[in-house]
Parts: sequence; C-alpha cells; structure tokens
Amino acid sequence: MKNGRFFVGLVGVAAIVAYLMWTGISDSMVYYLTPVELMERVDSDPAFHDIGVKVSGRVVEGSWTREHGSTGAHSFMVTDLEDAEVAFAVHYDDIVPDTFNDRAEVVVEGNYGTDGVFRAHTVLTKCGSRYEATEEELAA
Repeated sequence: MKNGRFFVGLVGVAAIVAYLMWTGISDSMVYYLTPVELMERVDSDPAFHDIGVKVSGRVVEGSWTREHGSTGAHSFMVTDLEDAEVAFAVHYDDIVPDTFNDRAEVVVEGNYGTDGVFRAHTVLTKCGSRYEATEEELAA
C-alpha cells in the first residue's frame, strides 16, 4: 500500500515535468519559412507583404555587396536550399555576423516588400558545418 502511493506520486511528478517540458519547448520553437513558402504565401495573399517573417535559405554566391565596409548597407540574394530557381533580394542596414559569407545559410527576419526586396532587420547565419568534427577527428 505504501509503495502504491509512492508510485502514484512518482507518476504524477513525472507527468507534471513532462507537461512543463512540452509547453516550454513548443513555446520556444522558432519557425521560419523557406523562400518557396514565402513566395507561395505572397502569391496567395498580397497582404502578407505587411507581415514580419523569418525566412531561411542560402546566400547566392557572388551576390553580396556592401557599402562603407562591413557596417553599411548590405545587399544579397537568398535562394531556396531545395529549389535554386526561387530567390529574392535582401537589403540589410546593420553589421552582418562574423560567419556571414556569400555561400552562407542564413535566416533573415523582416518584411518582404511589394517591390520584391526583403528588408531585413535581423540576419543570422547557420554555421553547423563549421563546428562539426571532420572525418579524421571522428576516426581518432
């Protein structure tokens, strides 16, 4: 009988912890669109231009230009990782991350204008491969 109450209490605590973990994870998840999804949304609802969004893609090699060194205006093209035919221009007026280059995977946050230019207020780079172990390191 004593063990039964302990087990019920343990299950109750585990259920509460699981619930708190689930709600914490789902609340902190950040979703972003792909360029293909962005274009589909804009085509189906022109009012989508007024909504701030996050979009993930790859910087088109050779498309990055900047004014006044690294602190001025940056312009570059972002393409979809799956469909390289879908791309859009990005304009960003702040310092880009150190890991930014003209082949980086990026997440841009801002508004996609009716003129086809994405005006970003945040640019993040994905740099997973930079910190992944090489085959030689894994073999050691």
